[in-house]
Amino acid sequence: MKILVTGSASHLARALLPRLLNDSRIKRIVGVDLRDARFRHPHYHHKVLDVRSPDIAGLMKGTDAVVHLAFVVLQSDLGKKRLDRGWIRDSDVRGSQNVFAAAAQHGVPRLVHCSSAAVYDLAHWHKGAITESHPRAALPGFGYAEDKIAVENWLDELEQTHPQARLIRLRPHVIVGPRAQPFLNYLARSRFYPLLPDPQPLTQCVHEADVAQALHLALFAEASGAFNLAPADSLSVRDMRRVLHRRPLALSYGFMRGLLAFGWRFLGIGTDPAWMETLRYNLVLHTRRARKELGWTPQYDSVKDCLLALEPQRAARGRAIDPA
Repeated sequence: MKILVTGSASHLARALLPRLLNDSRIKRIVGVDLRDARFRHPHYHHKVLDVRSPDIAGLMKGTDAVVHLAFVVLQSDLGKKRLDRGWIRDSDVRGSQNVFAAAAQHGVPRLVHCSSAAVYDLAHWHKGAITESHPRAALPGFGYAEDKIAVENWLDELEQTHPQARLIRLRPHVIVGPRAQPFLNYLARSRFYPLLPDPQPLTQCVHEADVAQALHLALFAEASGAFNLAPADSLSVRDMRRVLHRRPLALSYGFMRGLLAFGWRFLGIGTDPAWMETLRYNLVLHTRRARKELGWTPQYDSVKDCLLALEPQRAARGRAIDPA
C-alpha cells in the first residue's frame, strides 16, 4: 500500500508516521509539507511542497490512500502572517480542496481527512454528547473553525460527484500528548482556569496516540463518513486543573482572554483568543460510532488519563488528585 500524507512535518504526523511504517501492509509513504521533516525511514519519502501547488497531482499516481493533516492550527509560528486571515484561509481551504480534488481525479480509493470537533455548532441546543449529525457552525470570529467547516462543506459536494471514493472524516477533540502543539499542552497543564458561572461547561481532550490509532484504522476500515474522537468521559476546565494541581487558581474570563489577545497580537505567542470562547460551551463528543465501525480502542480513555500522560513524573509522585 502506498500512502500520501500531507502535513507530514506536523505535530500529529510525528505520532502517526512511526505507527504507519510499523505496519507491513504499508510499503511506501510520501510526505508533503512546507517544512523539511526530521523523520527518517527507508520507506518514507519527503517532499517540501505547498498543498496549493498543482504539483500535488503528480504525487497521486499509484497512491492507494491520502491522509490529509495539513492545516494551520495555532499560527504562532507564522510571524506576521498569523494575522493575515486571507492567507491562512487560502492555505487551509484551497490547499485542502487541491489535495482532495487531485486525489479524486486520479482515482485514489481511500481519502482520510483530519477535521476537528471545532466544526460543531456549540450554540445549537443539544442534550448530552454531540453526535456526528450535529449541525456545523463556527463561533463568531473563530477562523480555525470557519476553515474546517468550509472544507467539510466542500467535501460534501466531492462525495456527490465522486461516490467511488471512500472518504472518512475524523473529528478529534483538542489533541494533547508529548508531540502535540506545545501551547495546547501548556494550557492543559496550566494551574490557571477561567472563572465561569455554574453549572460548569464540560469539555474533553484526546491523546495524540489515540488519534494516530484512528487515522491508522481509517486506512483499512470498510466504513466511511464522520467519526468523533474523544475519551469516554468529560470534565469541566476547573476539574481538569484539579487533576494536576491541588490548588488551581481561577482568574476572570475577561482578564484571561485579554491577556491571551495581547500576547497573540503584540508578542506573537499563544493563539487566536477566539479559541478561548469555546470554553464557555459544553463540548462533549459521542464516540460510539468510531469505537464500533472503526474498531477504535483508545489507550487514554478518560480526560484524567490524557492529562496525567502529559506529566507522568507528577503522577508518579502522587501529586495528582481526583477531581472533586
